[in-house]
Amino acid sequence: MQPVSERARQLYQQGRLAEAETLYRQMLAAAPGDTKAGYLLAVLLYQQEKGAQALACINEVLTRNPAFPEALMLRGAILHQNDPQQALKDFHSVTALRPGHGEAWYNQGVLLAQLGRNADAVIAFDRALAINPTPAAWNNRGTALLAVGGGDDALASFARALALNPDFTDALYNRATTLLQLQRQQEALAAFDSFLKHAPEIFAAWHNRGVVLQALGRQDEALESYRRALALRSDYAPAWKNSGLVLKALERYAEAAEAFGRAAALSPADAEVWSGQGQALANLKRYDDAIGCCEKALALTPDDAQLWFQYATILRAIQRFDAALAAQEKSLALAPDNLPALAAKAALLCEMNRIAEGLADYQRCAALSHDKAQPATGEPPHRMRHDAEQRAWLQSEGVTLAPGDYRLMGGARLASGALNPANREAGAQWQASDPQIVVIDDLLTDAALAALRRFCWGSTVWQKAYPNGYLGALPEHGFACPLLAQIVDELRGAHPAIFGSHGLIRMWGFKYDSSLRGIRLHADQAAVNVNFWITPDSANRNPRNGGLVVWDKTPPPDWDFRRYNSDDEKPAREFLARAGARPVVIPYRANRAVIFDSDLFHETDTIEFEEGYLNRRINVTMLFGRRTFDAS
Repeated sequence: MQPVSERARQLYQQGRLAEAETLYRQMLAAAPGDTKAGYLLAVLLYQQEKGAQALACINEVLTRNPAFPEALMLRGAILHQNDPQQALKDFHSVTALRPGHGEAWYNQGVLLAQLGRNADAVIAFDRALAINPTPAAWNNRGTALLAVGGGDDALASFARALALNPDFTDALYNRATTLLQLQRQQEALAAFDSFLKHAPEIFAAWHNRGVVLQALGRQDEALESYRRALALRSDYAPAWKNSGLVLKALERYAEAAEAFGRAAALSPADAEVWSGQGQALANLKRYDDAIGCCEKALALTPDDAQLWFQYATILRAIQRFDAALAAQEKSLALAPDNLPALAAKAALLCEMNRIAEGLADYQRCAALSHDKAQPATGEPPHRMRHDAEQRAWLQSEGVTLAPGDYRLMGGARLASGALNPANREAGAQWQASDPQIVVIDDLLTDAALAALRRFCWGSTVWQKAYPNGYLGALPEHGFACPLLAQIVDELRGAHPAIFGSHGLIRMWGFKYDSSLRGIRLHADQAAVNVNFWITPDSANRNPRNGGLVVWDKTPPPDWDFRRYNSDDEKPAREFLARAGARPVVIPYRANRAVIFDSDLFHETDTIEFEEGYLNRRINVTMLFGRRTFDAS
């Protein structure tokens, strides 16, 4: 007669597990100490997903024979999820009994990685690979190495896995994500493409491919990858968020707002989503909605300096100045050295007509910026020529200046006043003129003119080089001395009919080469433009030119700032020709100011000045108030 054990084995092989189980139980009833039968019964129970019974059975076996390697392996498998510490002990016991048991070493590595002990996991995988170099062991070794910062070593492990099995999707995916983590974008893109040929249904791979393309600046392709990810899983918030970021970068603000909205519905605790939606809505001029989004983001991350900066920017756009200032100060309290935030606060104070405070903040911004700046390299020849001339002039004044040094010369307020009091009729001229263009000669007192010249000659604020041969000095470069604040305040006080309640929106100085072309045709984003010149008349070779050309037409109301202030002058000139516009030429005169409607197109007239540092044409521009048909 066939032994019971043989019949049970045959039933097991035939897949008749319940019948085999019955026989093994009969065997154990007859011989309770039969650990082999107990082990086989536990295997059957485990395969039938009777986990609790299998565990009880295998525990009984190990009580009788604690050095039973197969039983220890089985118990480790049963406990893998619910008691990984005990499972790890069991696999360790197996390798203590049988050091050449590759599967036990492999399982130890898996559990050690699961428990966060990745360095130990690498050792375990190395032992497993020495016995049996499987693709799975190489792949898991790579993930453990990546967790301890060994990105390049991890890639080598994934390569070994793929050498054994080129179609191993886990290794293909892990290689791609590792390359992404290492910011090796081109290689990561190729790796994701390779993976997606094998598994195009994996939404996370499409999403990560989009992340790579976004980092490479290939925004349209990134958007398509995110679309593919969302087609597979429409509730994946990161893909909606990243779609929003791409759409915002592409200036497709309505679509960006929709994408961020979808992300917010899925992930309402993600402050970045609310911030992105706020930025998109602000660009759509839906300011109230944008403010609401910023407030939701700030409720989630109240210590985010950049969010407070964004909030302040939106509040300023709708002229809620006090609230904007409070938000900007909060941003700076969190990040005191944030130069863009400090410059934004300075600009806000200027628009609030707190000019002296605003320009003082601009000067702090300039000092901080200089402290952080790297030595300038690759500057255009006209910048290098100017800087060399300035250092030579300063040397003649007893000041030694090395290339890259930062220095302000003079620029203090004058007790005697800065504006010539003889020019009180400008307001009436402004109200009577059409188009609104007023010319004021002898704008500054002699003392103010001399002091401003000295500030412009001796201060290293001319830091922005323009292709046409001129240099710009912006407030954040240090072109923000107290004398300039005094001039602004006195202009507003002397001519209320011109400036009204308009605050200072922007200010700069330009310094020109002797003969290169000046400012191209453009209009400014403000209500009132003040432009005045300070270089002595003796420097101008042609008194009929060298000043400003103002056209008597404004841009169409539907043109945005970039269109009427573009490097491409052709559309503006074609518009002026169609409109029959006429130029008003204001010749250069030292201490002459031209005040005009900022919406009017204007450009620098032909420049023919003498060579020499003190002969360089210098003009100061101040913009006041919001553009007359700017929706903000």
